[in-house]
Amino acid sequence: MKRLLIASALALATLASAQAEVLTPDQLLQRIRSEKVAEEQAMQQREQSFLSDRNQQSSVLAKAQAELKAQETEAATLKAQFEENEKILAEQEKLLKERTGALGELFTVVRQSAGDVAGQWQSSLLNVQYPERIAQLEKLSASRKLPTAEQVEGYWMTLLEDLAASGRVEKFSAPVVGKDGQRTQQDVWRVGPFSAYSNQAFLSYAEGSDAFSILNKQPEGFSQVAHWQQANTDLSALLVDPTRGSLIEQLQREPTFFERVQQGGFVGWVILTLGALGILFALWRMTYLATVTAKVRAQMRNLAAPKDNNPLGRVIGVFGSNPTVNDIETLELKLDEAVMREVPKLEGGQGLLKLIAAVAPLLGLLGTVTGMIITFQAITQSGGGDSRLMADGISQALVTTVQGLVVAIPMLFLHSLVASRCKALVQLLEQQCVGLLSLQITGKKPRDE
Repeated sequence: MKRLLIASALALATLASAQAEVLTPDQLLQRIRSEKVAEEQAMQQREQSFLSDRNQQSSVLAKAQAELKAQETEAATLKAQFEENEKILAEQEKLLKERTGALGELFTVVRQSAGDVAGQWQSSLLNVQYPERIAQLEKLSASRKLPTAEQVEGYWMTLLEDLAASGRVEKFSAPVVGKDGQRTQQDVWRVGPFSAYSNQAFLSYAEGSDAFSILNKQPEGFSQVAHWQQANTDLSALLVDPTRGSLIEQLQREPTFFERVQQGGFVGWVILTLGALGILFALWRMTYLATVTAKVRAQMRNLAAPKDNNPLGRVIGVFGSNPTVNDIETLELKLDEAVMREVPKLEGGQGLLKLIAAVAPLLGLLGTVTGMIITFQAITQSGGGDSRLMADGISQALVTTVQGLVVAIPMLFLHSLVASRCKALVQLLEQQCVGLLSLQITGKKPRDE
């Protein structure tokens, strides 16, 4: 059947080609026979190739089946060996547990204790002098094997060394990082695990560091430390941080006076500038009134010779050389006018001092409101999760209030002082005018006091 289909196809192909090429019946028959022979040869070659491939695939399959059987045999052997090893391991663990007894729990406690101690000692300044102890403790705590007796004894000795070092005051050479970031080897005094000092400054220790660092802001009292370093007595006073660095760290964050002033911002500087100008003006007015008072008192000792360099002399000059009794009323009016001319000169500037005393608290209130606005803006942006973002606004609110009160209180006292001195001078002028009028009415001459 297959050959018939092939012959038909060849015939159709021959007919198709015959349309293009005209062949005789003998030529067509010869061509069909030759093409049939070629087709049979090709079919035989394909059949031989298929048989060869089938034999080769059978060989590969047999080989794969043999290898699978070998692997299954090996897997069964390994499984039996694994089960045997598990039995041996269980027996060994049971034997180990029986032999160690309570030592297993002891070793667990040792490892846990070593980890806890390593965490506690991370911030200890003793690490600079004994840099290897943290690594030893971390290695012991991270070990999955039972520690040996030597390791347990070494851990015990490390605890004893820390206990002994905590009670000693020692001098040793250690690396110190200066304010400029330079690392140098210096002599360091260590007072237990609490404080460390160099020849010039207090030292601090940062967790994980292998060196001391000089504090940016040195606390007061290093002179006492220097005296202790040079003392030859058995007993000497010394500044020690009992919190092991926390107190010194808080002192580093404490702002200086200038930093406090800067926290007030622009409003704070306005308040301080206004206060400084007010104090200078008040001092100038007090100096002026003191000078006028001295001149007035000098004039009171010589009323017969009035001078124009003081208010009393100018008031006395109103009398003229020969006043008469008939002119008493006119003279009284002239004296009042003369005193009134002197009063503005003496009271000058009091309104400005009073204004400064009143404006300073209002400026402080303005700074408070501005600081609260900044604080609320920080809360809106950060959600109030970080209090340090609100510190600037709160600082400005509080500092400006303090600055306003600090300026206003002295200004009130200065205004009161200037006003009292001015009032005393005016009363003195009025008193002298009344006395002169009395002498003029009685016909007596003024006498020198």
